[in-house]
Amino acid sequence: MPRSSGGKDDSINAHLSRRQRQILEVLYSLGEASAEDIRAHMSAAPSNSAVRATLKIMEDRGAVVRKEQGLHYVYSPRQPREKAQTSEIHRLVHTFFNSSVEQAVVALLGANRGRLSNQELDRIRALIEQAKKKE
Repeated sequence: MPRSSGGKDDSINAHLSRRQRQILEVLYSLGEASAEDIRAHMSAAPSNSAVRATLKIMEDRGAVVRKEQGLHYVYSPRQPREKAQTSEIHRLVHTFFNSSVEQAVVALLGANRGRLSNQELDRIRALIEQAKKKE
């Protein structure tokens, strides 16, 4: 998969395996967690040693950071949630919508038909108006 124009920081999560992504999702959900806590929140969790080995690989690749907390290590995502969200959205739009933001928005709005409040729709409308003014 090609790297995004943002450099290494934007591409770290794009090169993770399915299991590594699952661990990262748990970490984004919890903020920080021990290997045991991560394993407890995984579906079809691998062994404790497999989780620890995967975390070590992720740490070596720069996807997570580790710190000592008492007798345990605690892990957290290296990228802030907002930066990871942006990177993942770009990857998703590129992969599934042929880099078309319009197609992605149409699909998202279609999937949420009837579930968006008037306030949410007003915020989306305001963002679209802001984007028009910037161009």
